[in-house]
Amino acid sequence: MISGLLLLALMSSLQASAPGAPGLGISATLAEERAAAIGSLRYTLNLSIPGAHSEPILGRAVFRVVLREPHRLVFDFASARDRVRSLTLAGRRVPFTVSEDHFIVAADETVAGENEIAIDFVAGDAPLNRNDEFLYSLFVPARAHLAIPCFDQPDIKGRYTLALEIPADWVAVANGAEIERRVLGDRVELTFAETKPLPTYLVGFVSGLFSIETAERDGRVFRMFHRETDPAKLDRNRDAIFTLHARALAWLEDYTDISYPFGKFDFVLVPSFQFGGMEHPGAILYNAASAMLEPTATQDAFLERASLIAHETSHMWFGDLVTMQWFDDVWIKEVFANFLAAKIVNPSYPDVNHDLRFLLAHYPAAYAVDRTAGANPIRQRLDNLKDAGSLYGAIVYQKAPVIMRQLETIVGARRFRGGVRAYLRRYAFGNADWADLVALLDGRTDEDLAAWSRAWVEERGRPRLSTARTLDDAGNLARLEVVQEDPAGLGRLWPQRVIVTLATTTTVTQVPLSLTGRVTSVPGVAGLDGRSYALVNGAGLAYGDVVLDEPSRVALLSAIEGIGDPLERGAAWVTLWDNMLGGRISASSFVDALARALPSEADNQNSNRMLGYLTRTFWKFLPPADRAARAPSLEALLGRGLDRATTASQKSAWFAALRDVTLSAEGVRFLTRVWRHDEQIPGLTLAETDEMTLAMELALRAEDEAPGLLANQLERIGNPDRRARFAFVMPALSPDAAVREAAFAAFAMLENRRREAWVLEAQGYLNHPLREAHAIRFVGPSLALLEEIARTGDIFFPRRWVDASLAGHRSPDAAALVERFLASNPGLPERLRWVVLAAADDLIRLP
Repeated sequence: MISGLLLLALMSSLQASAPGAPGLGISATLAEERAAAIGSLRYTLNLSIPGAHSEPILGRAVFRVVLREPHRLVFDFASARDRVRSLTLAGRRVPFTVSEDHFIVAADETVAGENEIAIDFVAGDAPLNRNDEFLYSLFVPARAHLAIPCFDQPDIKGRYTLALEIPADWVAVANGAEIERRVLGDRVELTFAETKPLPTYLVGFVSGLFSIETAERDGRVFRMFHRETDPAKLDRNRDAIFTLHARALAWLEDYTDISYPFGKFDFVLVPSFQFGGMEHPGAILYNAASAMLEPTATQDAFLERASLIAHETSHMWFGDLVTMQWFDDVWIKEVFANFLAAKIVNPSYPDVNHDLRFLLAHYPAAYAVDRTAGANPIRQRLDNLKDAGSLYGAIVYQKAPVIMRQLETIVGARRFRGGVRAYLRRYAFGNADWADLVALLDGRTDEDLAAWSRAWVEERGRPRLSTARTLDDAGNLARLEVVQEDPAGLGRLWPQRVIVTLATTTTVTQVPLSLTGRVTSVPGVAGLDGRSYALVNGAGLAYGDVVLDEPSRVALLSAIEGIGDPLERGAAWVTLWDNMLGGRISASSFVDALARALPSEADNQNSNRMLGYLTRTFWKFLPPADRAARAPSLEALLGRGLDRATTASQKSAWFAALRDVTLSAEGVRFLTRVWRHDEQIPGLTLAETDEMTLAMELALRAEDEAPGLLANQLERIGNPDRRARFAFVMPALSPDAAVREAAFAAFAMLENRRREAWVLEAQGYLNHPLREAHAIRFVGPSLALLEEIARTGDIFFPRRWVDASLAGHRSPDAAALVERFLASNPGLPERLRWVVLAAADDLIRLP
């Protein structure tokens, strides 16, 4: 008699040769088939989690699937042949076949109506992020099937009931509220309430050694799970974190006219989390360092924390309540989260210029991709969810909110909100796509939103916007035109609303303009001084490659600090940076302008951006000889700024820039004294994380002292998570080239890439500009790993890996290695090719 296990093995051998067998990932064809067949889904998941992360997690999943008629059931589960231990349907063992990432129950085993399938399995570890003392699930975008059997697509929403068996000294949190606790000797079983309908990518749970803080705001209870060991740091941040969540929820309930849809509200601060946050309803995850700020945190860090919390809270409505039909519309949830976050944060920081904040938070990062040959459209066709991770990036997170602001301007803020409310009500707990939203907004405006969408959402790249001026005999303006060009030579036009600024030392004129054609005349400028500078994005609205004409370049480079409006100054700096990258301004003249203007810049957002531009230009665009020659004067400039700063936030920003550009022997000695606590910086007390960063920067500059310095710093670190991260990065900072080479070689093994944030920090130091001559050997192998990293890593890892691999290089040899890689890999997926082209753009531009 054939045993059950042997029968399963025999049936599993009838594999992908079967007609219609699904392949790797989840194809659009398979997803459409299942969505049409499945009427509703309930899912009970039991997981037994051992304390040692080397031991397997055993699970049992019970599906209650309603089929409209008998139909094959294609479950997604990676390595199903090895992991499925048993499968029953309605209590009887049934055969199944295995095909790539799936196992299949034949149609003739199913019935119309409810089918109950029970599966015993061994869970996969890849998306469970297991550590010695905790684990957390991260299933976005379609990684749930790497851990558990499921229907891993966004348009099959299910109600989930989760039970976790864990060590008795661990705690756990999940989407649903804890409803039952059973003690099982030295273990405990926790059962959580059934969820609202969720797609697999939003199913989340965390378990481990965490502390829990509780607070009540506006009658709602919040819980924060964390592993912070510094009580002062916890006290300093706790109330602000809870309050920011409460304010975001209140704002969103008012804006959407829908109460928070998911009951309880917990969140977890995860050490070295690979994202800023993840929007699991009822169990949001955050990067602990982004939430628990140091006393030295800059104003930007406080604003970024508030924006992050508002972003993840916005997802409760946009993405969680209404989910995209397919991941080609993943950008919809992200654009609303970022666009609304910018509005939510405003009341909490009344002294901040929020128009400037929007400009600096979105335009530079979007331009960093959109100016390159690696630009991608906001909305991209997706044939298989295995490639969904490649859709994420600055175009979705930073460009899309700029475009959504344009859409709100076109429709009108009140009508726009009405359309959004209608969208949320109509598709609540369901799915919708971009066309559904456009249809609801289209009836609220006379403009052709379909044509607007084609230009901004479906096309890649950005327009080039320049000004053409005609002078009269007296040297005054007779005519000024804004010229729109398609850099790709395809004749495309991008309609948008802008405000053109024309200014001299005594007058400022702002002219609203609608750009709809190739050439648009600016009205009301006749007679203005012909030496006026013209800034197409003077009010921070225009999106594109703004090419400065010669009078404007001269005026801004020589006297940008004379601009009175902080928003206009910020827009001018963004434009000058773009013009430098475009080869219209030299790096040397740009640094001169920064050095002249920084001491008088009164707006913290602008000064922080300028300090960032200074350090980036110093390392990337100045040749090494010029860098060394300029270092002493720049160190002196930054030291004076540090002395002059009046707040800890300002001092922190100036000190970080000084730390990053210091090269002189005297500068290194000063930083060493600060690290040793032999010298204090008045008004600035460095936290543990600051000292860790300082030690790593010093290790690059004082190689003889590096081993002892790093060992000393490791001993200083009190938090075990931060200590483990520092120990992981240390080999990348070794003065011994063989040690660094071994550290890089280890990244070829998947198990050494699990902690992605650690890997990226180490890779950045391996390829630091001070190590460029040695690190050139890592460029080719780093690029060769890209496809595997895209296949095995989380969504942001591929681009960040390439950035960390290339950012420290400026040599023609490094550029040649990139071009050789692209030429010798014609089969590289297009989106990964875009990743390389975008990350390598600065390197390829260098003379």
